[in-house]
Amino acid sequence: MSIVLACDLGGTSFRAALVDEIGAIYAQRAIAGPMSRDDRSGSSEIDAEAWWALLIEACSGLAADEPALFDAVEAIAICGVTRTQIFLDRDGRLLCPAMTWKDTRSDALAARLRQKLDPAHPESAAINAFHPLARLAWLREEEPELFDKLACLLEPKDYLNLRLTGQRASDRVSMARLLAAVAPHGGRDLLAVAGISGAILPEMLEPWEQVGPIQPGLPAPLDRLVGKPVFCASNDTWAAVVGLGAMREGNAYNISGTTEVLGVVGNEPARAEGLLTVDWRGLFQLGGPSQTGADTVSWLLALLGRDGADVGQEIDALLAGPRHSQPLLFLPYLQGERVPYWDPSLRGALIGLNRQHGPTDLAYAVLEGVACLNRVVLDRAEAAIGSAATEIRFGGGAAANPVWSQIKADLCGRPVVVAASKEPGLLGAAIVAFTGLGRFASLAQAQEALVTVARQFEPVPARKPAYEALFALFRRAEAALAPISRDLAAAAQESGPLAGLARHASALATLHAD
Repeated sequence: MSIVLACDLGGTSFRAALVDEIGAIYAQRAIAGPMSRDDRSGSSEIDAEAWWALLIEACSGLAADEPALFDAVEAIAICGVTRTQIFLDRDGRLLCPAMTWKDTRSDALAARLRQKLDPAHPESAAINAFHPLARLAWLREEEPELFDKLACLLEPKDYLNLRLTGQRASDRVSMARLLAAVAPHGGRDLLAVAGISGAILPEMLEPWEQVGPIQPGLPAPLDRLVGKPVFCASNDTWAAVVGLGAMREGNAYNISGTTEVLGVVGNEPARAEGLLTVDWRGLFQLGGPSQTGADTVSWLLALLGRDGADVGQEIDALLAGPRHSQPLLFLPYLQGERVPYWDPSLRGALIGLNRQHGPTDLAYAVLEGVACLNRVVLDRAEAAIGSAATEIRFGGGAAANPVWSQIKADLCGRPVVVAASKEPGLLGAAIVAFTGLGRFASLAQAQEALVTVARQFEPVPARKPAYEALFALFRRAEAALAPISRDLAAAAQESGPLAGLARHASALATLHAD
């Protein structure tokens, strides 16, 4: 029996498992955190050392659960959250905390940068607060002393690979946006225009290529794996798509964890407004990450005071209640939005509330609101590609909820297929490791061998008229409220006219106390 160590560094948790060559998990650990430090300035940071501590903790748990299997590990592959930058000096030391996928401090600078860049460059229009080039430019402008020491830029899983092997490397999927900015157009690349050297990029590998062997001198239990190969892998979305069996032409995928990612996979590159086109090493994806997802359900449960128990049980209980005949509309932009709007100032909204609405109506509105956003992305991707997706492979924590799977199928008008693996990211990382070890001739062959389907949800024709009407109202609500969201966000800034309301609230509270 062959065993690999597969890891998935997610937005709010770290998962690790011992997986065999048929995809069976023999031991698994899931550890929460670290939580990002967020503030009103748009800052969102995590100390990368905390991720290294999570890796050691998870491996310690696996080694305690299955000591013989841990010692038999033949290779390691780690997939990880993307749109998060780690800044290193010449000696590989951290210069500052990592900027997470939620960080919006570079929003204003990104707008100025777009005016400076060549509009004909294919990547210029994609420069926004979430783009690595804008964040590098922000660091150069706001933290010049740190920027002058910058020698290498890595993603979170790359940093863990560095700690394991001593080698700085990444892959072309995870670094797609920065590589697109480096690509010359008209004789100059966007990094050069922004005054940033391309030398900060690490070595580029394919996801199934080896970064290096585990180096000696690491803390226990990693010292038991010295010499074992570490494969580059890729971001968590790419790995989860492999683990869902969706890495094939004509498939759509929807990964719903803390946030959602949706896209369509094709043989040729295509472009659509607000969507990302990424070379997935032989295939191309058109879509990208949202700021909303299953975490929106956690927000709702906390709002209703029902966040003390199991999330799945709580949302099931809400959905089992009676629903009002007039549905609510929910705009799910609780943290701004990435795909397809790339606007950190968008805000959420519940529309249509009346006195008879209750928790069940709120629960359905949240699930349908996220599904409506899924359809916006799917419609744009399919229009650009010129054909409809054959199915949507659905994975992540939300895929355990059959009601949400059916809502997505009905609203998007496509079959929703849930894979048997409840951890597609871990399975995708294991597939990378076994492919790198030569157990399979290709990633496609490994995917075919290890991925199985648990359940399929077909669109129900009788529900189509109602959901078409709901989707049309959702789109009208988006268009109407987006300008108000932007004005509200701007007015609440420190210098804005609404900034004092939070301070006034404490003074009003003392009046009540008196």
